Amino acid sequence: MNILLYSPDNGVTRNFMPHLWMFLLKSLTPPEHEVFLIDGNAQPMTENEIAHFVRAHNIRLVGISAMTRMAARAYEMADAIRATGAKVVFGGPHVTEVPDEPLGRAGEPRHADAIALGEADYLWPQIVNDAATGNLKEIYRPVDANGKEAKPTLADYPEIPWETIRLEQFNLVGKLPRVVRALLQRRTKSWETLYVLPMESGRGCPYGCEFCTVTGFFGDVIRLRSNQSVIAELHRLKQRAQSERGTLGIFFVDDNFAINLRRTKSLLRDMIAENAVVPWIAQISVNLLKDEELLDLMAASGARCIFIGLESLDADNLRSVQKSFNKPADYKFALDGLASRGIYAITSFIFGMDGDTPGVAKRTAEVMDTWPPGLPVFSLLTPFPSTPLYQRLLKAGRLERPKHWLDSSLFTMSFTPENITQAQAEAEVREAWTRAYSPKATTEALRRISNRPLSERIVLFFARLAFRGIYFPQMTVRQWVVLLLKNRRPLLSFCYEAAIRNRMRRFGNA
Repeated sequence: MNILLYSPDNGVTRNFMPHLWMFLLKSLTPPEHEVFLIDGNAQPMTENEIAHFVRAHNIRLVGISAMTRMAARAYEMADAIRATGAKVVFGGPHVTEVPDEPLGRAGEPRHADAIALGEADYLWPQIVNDAATGNLKEIYRPVDANGKEAKPTLADYPEIPWETIRLEQFNLVGKLPRVVRALLQRRTKSWETLYVLPMESGRGCPYGCEFCTVTGFFGDVIRLRSNQSVIAELHRLKQRAQSERGTLGIFFVDDNFAINLRRTKSLLRDMIAENAVVPWIAQISVNLLKDEELLDLMAASGARCIFIGLESLDADNLRSVQKSFNKPADYKFALDGLASRGIYAITSFIFGMDGDTPGVAKRTAEVMDTWPPGLPVFSLLTPFPSTPLYQRLLKAGRLERPKHWLDSSLFTMSFTPENITQAQAEAEVREAWTRAYSPKATTEALRRISNRPLSERIVLFFARLAFRGIYFPQMTVRQWVVLLLKNRRPLLSFCYEAAIRNRMRRFGNA
């Protein structure tokens, strides 16, 4: 049987780091079946195009996972797929939170033939077998013989066949203009491919922030892979990159990579000792980044960027959403510690909390100006279904669009905060993005790290351009040309500096 694992485009920007679930389920599929992978962010498709693909490859089963903000798009694509006669099974956090929705039991049309609730590691082989034999059930739950939810221990983590998986759609070098690719090939033999690939070393988070879906889906008990399992996977990925004369980066998708400090340090030490050092990114809470030994090990093992959910500079705001373990007074210390080791921070902020008032974007920017430059992202407080935040607002009668994910526009509020209007909160987010990613802000950020290596500054420059696209549309060639022209000052400076260095090297070798 031919199977397609499909992740819909997120409707924000082209994110070329694929989702882990696709590779994990592929590794768990019985070998007699052929599995195709399509990520809509890397390989965009219309409804007609996905239907044509399904027919052309005789796909009989399609697995779809989507986060809440991608649900409406996922349903559109599922409808087109089901119209071909193929069976569709939905899984992931959103479907687990609203299981009746994709099955057409909540006032919506039916979009799925079956759903998988919770983590699908143990369910997927059964789903595939049932589909192949014509016995697909409507609902699959991960429960043991006693009817209790069964979560994978990760002790017997499957071996993802990275050596044979086709990754062309995720090759970032392939997304570059032809002239840039030609220049890279002339300058180096190690950039024919560039992948940023997902990996997990553990699941779960004990913190239970009010707005977060992680604890509800993965639980508050931390489950960890063995160090040996992670190291072996890193070695396989490094070998593939070397065989393709390519470059590789890893995103550890753990909900909180350093939640168990002793284990994290042990893993990083093993990465260093066993030559498994690769450039990596992870998500780590700011309260865990005060440990100097951890920071040293992160730098030595290849850490390049850390995503940190700062959320707010207001301690009362943080308490109101059950995130009081964040201490705004400690933010600068943690960020300085990362920056001193050449590690950049993706700092996440949420506007539209009840304690926010007009001017929050300006106040946040003024504090951020005292921090090392990084990659800030801004969003609005969003009540995802089944989160404590959603239940609180629903009970209080404050949810103005209870199914906002089905009719929402990007960066819009679905309830009214206590001290700021919806329109004001949305304007604050726009102002924050505009301030943070203006050409002037980018030039200033690069000036402040002028002592860092040229390659590091170039990476930060292009990362800032890419992150700007999370909010501002820049998917077309024309939009990118305009963006580069607006940011031509640092770009020309890089070219000049590189030319001078190249000339000095030639004279030095003469």
